[in-house]
Amino acid sequence: MATEHETHNWAGVLKLGVTERNGRSVATSQYHEGALRILRPHYLDASGQVTYTAINPGGAYFGADRYLLDLKVEQGASLLLTTQSATKVYKTPQGPAYQEMTVDLGPGAVFEYVPDQLIVYREGAYKQRTLVTMDPTASLVMSEIITPGWAPDGSSFKYQELRMRTEIRVTGEGGDKRLAVDQLRLKPSELGDIRGVGLMEGHSHTGQLLLADARIDDALYDDLAAMVEGSNTLSGITRAGRDAHGVHCVAVRSLANSTADIAQLHQDIINLTRKTWRYQAKLDLRKH
Repeated sequence: MATEHETHNWAGVLKLGVTERNGRSVATSQYHEGALRILRPHYLDASGQVTYTAINPGGAYFGADRYLLDLKVEQGASLLLTTQSATKVYKTPQGPAYQEMTVDLGPGAVFEYVPDQLIVYREGAYKQRTLVTMDPTASLVMSEIITPGWAPDGSSFKYQELRMRTEIRVTGEGGDKRLAVDQLRLKPSELGDIRGVGLMEGHSHTGQLLLADARIDDALYDDLAAMVEGSNTLSGITRAGRDAHGVHCVAVRSLANSTADIAQLHQDIINLTRKTWRYQAKLDLRKH
C-alpha cells in the first residue's frame, strides 16, 4: 500500500486495508507507527460496515509534524472512519503541520470519512492533501469541519494559514479521470478579519461535505438542496467537477457559528444517502 510514501519522515503513519468476508467488512492489513493509532473495530448496525476510530495519543499536531493515512477498501467492503476527538493544531514555529491521506476504493466499496472538527490555534498553520481513487461503482462521503482556536486575549482567527485540497479520481477504461478537486485556503495573517463580508460573512466555523457516487441523480440532488436550505447554516450546494466514468459529485460548503450546526447538516445528508443507497441505519457515532 502506497509505498511511495515510505521515504518521508512521518510523525505518524496509519495504514488500513479492509475487505468483505461473509457479509462483514474486516481489516486484512493494518499498520501504525508514531503518533497515530486506531481503536478496535465496531459494527454500529447490521449492514456489516466496519467502523474504525483514529486517535493521536499526543493530543495535537505540532510544527512540521507530518502524518500519513493510507486506506484501501476492497471490492464490496464498507469502512466508516472517524476520530476520537477534535484534531488540534497548536503554534507551529517550525513550519506547518501536514496531513496526507490516500484512499483507494474498489468495485462496490463504500468509504465514509466523518472526523470530529479541526481546530487551528493562534500562530498555527496546517496543510492537508487528500487523494481518492475510486472504482465507478464505489461510494464516497467525506466531511470536514474547521473551528478557529481562541487566543489568550479572547479573539479568534489568529492562526497563520489553513490549506486543504481533496482530489477525487475515477478509474475506468482509458485510465483514471479526475472527477473533482475541492480546495480551501484561509490566511488570516494576510486577510485581517476573515469574518468580513465576502469571506466568512460574520461566521466563525466552516465545513465542507463531498459526495461521489454514480447514483446521484436530479431527485436526490433536489432533496439535498432542500436540506441545505432548511439547515441552521449559511450553506451552498453544487455539482462539483465533471462526471467521470458515470460517477457524479456533489459539494456542500457551509458557514455557521457552531460546530454542531454544520455537523447536524452533514449528518442529515449522510443519513439520507445511507438510507437511499444502502437501506442503512442512521449514523450513530458513539465514541468508545
